[in-house]
Amino acid sequence: MVKKRVAILISGRGSNMAALIEAAKVDDYPAEIALVVSNRADAAGLSRARDQGVATALVDHRNFGEDREAFERALDEILHANRIEIVCLAGFMRVLTPWFVGRWSGRLLNIHPALLPHFKGLDTHRRAIASGAKRHGATVHFVVAEIDAGPIIAQEAIDVRDDDTEAALAERVLEVEHRLYPRALREVAAGRTKLTASRADNG
Repeated sequence: MVKKRVAILISGRGSNMAALIEAAKVDDYPAEIALVVSNRADAAGLSRARDQGVATALVDHRNFGEDREAFERALDEILHANRIEIVCLAGFMRVLTPWFVGRWSGRLLNIHPALLPHFKGLDTHRRAIASGAKRHGATVHFVVAEIDAGPIIAQEAIDVRDDDTEAALAERVLEVEHRLYPRALREVAAGRTKLTASRADNG
C-alpha cells in the first residue's frame, strides 16, 4: 500500500499530533506522518515529534510581519519540498488566507472542539455550558476560506453533564478528538471521503 504523505501544522503541545503519529504506526493505516511544522519555535510538539522520529520544520510567522501570504508561501514551499499530499491542522493558531486554502483545497483538514455548525471559533466548552447544550463534542472538517465552515468529515458527540466545568468538559472532548482525528484522516487518505462541490462526499 502506498501511503499518503501527511504534514501536521502545530503551534503548541501537539496532543492531536501525537494521536495521529500513533495511529499512523499501524501497518494498514493509509497515511504516514512525514512532517510536523510549527509557526512557533517554543512549541512543545516539535520535540515530541522528533522523539517519535518525525521530521520537523519551523516557519516563524513573526519573521514575515503582517504579510500573512508571505508566511504561507514559505510554509507551502516546505510542504512541497517534502512531497506532502495532505495537511492536518492540529492546534495551529493561524488564520489561513484564501490563497493557501485554495492551494490545498480538499487536502486540508482541521479538528474543532465542538459539534459544528454550533460554537464556531474560540471558547467552545465555556459557550456550550453557558448555552445549556446537552450534547457537545468534536468535528473534523475540510478547511475552506470561512473559519470553521468547511464540509464535515466526521463528528463524535458526548453528553454535557449537569456538574460539568469548562476544564472537565474540555478534557473529555480532547479524548474524543484523539479518537476522531485519526479516524477521519484514515477516510481521507484512503480516498473514501473527498471534497466535492464544497461538501464532503463519504461515498
